[in-house]
Amino acid sequence: MGMFNTVLEKIGRRLADKLVRESSGYQPYTPSDYRTLCATLEPGDVLLVEGNQHVSVVIKYLTQSTWSHAAIFVGDMLPEPDDGRERPRLIEVNLGEGCIAVPLSRYETYNTRICRPVGLTKRDRKKVVEFMIGKIGLQYDLKNIFDMLRYFFPTPPVPVRWRRRMLSLGSSSPTKAICSSLIAQAYQSVEYPILPEVTLAPGRTTAVSTYSRKEILHIRHHSLFAPRDFDLSPYFRIVKPTIEMGFDYREITWSGKTSKKDILRPEKPIK
Repeated sequence: MGMFNTVLEKIGRRLADKLVRESSGYQPYTPSDYRTLCATLEPGDVLLVEGNQHVSVVIKYLTQSTWSHAAIFVGDMLPEPDDGRERPRLIEVNLGEGCIAVPLSRYETYNTRICRPVGLTKRDRKKVVEFMIGKIGLQYDLKNIFDMLRYFFPTPPVPVRWRRRMLSLGSSSPTKAICSSLIAQAYQSVEYPILPEVTLAPGRTTAVSTYSRKEILHIRHHSLFAPRDFDLSPYFRIVKPTIEMGFDYREITWSGKTSKKDILRPEKPIK
């Protein structure tokens, strides 16, 4: 049995290595400035990432979303490395790696989105962060080959209503599912909602969308949460660093035009 597990481990490692390879031709539209992003993020914020790995393509297809990865910002809660490297400020779950802490600069060249829990108390925010820190080191079970094989089909021919279920097939723990599973657990540990409870409006006996109603009711287990759920959640506010740090459209210099500053600035005399 030990030899069999070793063989599965080796096969799993090879599969994981292929899935996490970056796809060619990825071009971010509006990557955030690192300093602005760092100054805007708060501990407990969820950072969504438009990944460019082969596994990212599948996740984006299955969830019908731009976002294929999610990490949680923990601020300065983790110690600074002794070798002078950047302090890790994000905790995430990666295929083949499990739960790890990484520096924020890892995603400075990617399209990202900040999702901030509205009204979360400082005490519960700290609990969410501590929950994630406590999970660092959990390993992805590379012997579960089925977990990885599903990601080798960029566009699996399955109905829309079954696509989300494919993300949790064979997954019995957060580290065997996609990255957002563990983050969902962290928020559920403080009873903070991600998707709304389904209730009927006064005088209404049926839901507008039967499928949406059933889907939201079904997504209660952490393994079924996807990165897009934090984006669509009515309880998370979308925070855009450029706007948060102060934005004035009058300061933009359009191509072929002279900015207002240039018009008002006197020319220096030629010596």
